[in-house]
Amino acid sequence: MKIKRTDMEREIIGRDHIPVHQSGGETDAIERVACESYIQAIELYQIGKSRLADVNRWGEMSNIPLSSFKLFDSSGRSCDRTVAEGDYIRIDIPGPGTSIGKGYDWVHVEAVFSEVDFDEDVFTLRVRPSSHPLDPEGKTAHFLTSKATSTFQIKRVKNVVYAEEHARNESPNMETGNGLDNFRNTLVGTAAKIGLSYPQWKSLVKGLLKTEA
Repeated sequence: MKIKRTDMEREIIGRDHIPVHQSGGETDAIERVACESYIQAIELYQIGKSRLADVNRWGEMSNIPLSSFKLFDSSGRSCDRTVAEGDYIRIDIPGPGTSIGKGYDWVHVEAVFSEVDFDEDVFTLRVRPSSHPLDPEGKTAHFLTSKATSTFQIKRVKNVVYAEEHARNESPNMETGNGLDNFRNTLVGTAAKIGLSYPQWKSLVKGLLKTEA
């Protein structure tokens, strides 16, 4: 027999796909849109899901485009398609980049999946700081350590649609093997750890569910 979830349980659907927070910084950027009908909610969920999977246009979707994003496949080739597990995302943030990342920060797409139920849908995309896809040393080319994660979700619970970003275990990456990179990562990573990256992700989640006026 199927057990009916309570309203509180509905609010936390998909939370089991977010890594447990153990140390460092933690932030949650959430946008919520209540639709007038079940059909409208399904349509908005599909729009948000398509937008989240279109990584190359994240910057355009953000109300405050503080960074740009470019999708690469598992072999390090740039591509213009929807995101897939095993891909890499190149991030260009304001200010100088790192030598180890060839001027950019990189994350690896470790999970992409959907869950569907009668009145609940969840699309999850989780990334983790990684090496440059062509870097043989394999050192993390990101201002945060590889313990950090960002989990993006589009969720529908009845007539309500959510766009969310959950950052966990954020600490500056001091193990690049390059003094200047370590110094830069200390500044940028500490800013992220105390929540200064929140405006970027809040802007993105708002853009994922933005509808025409």
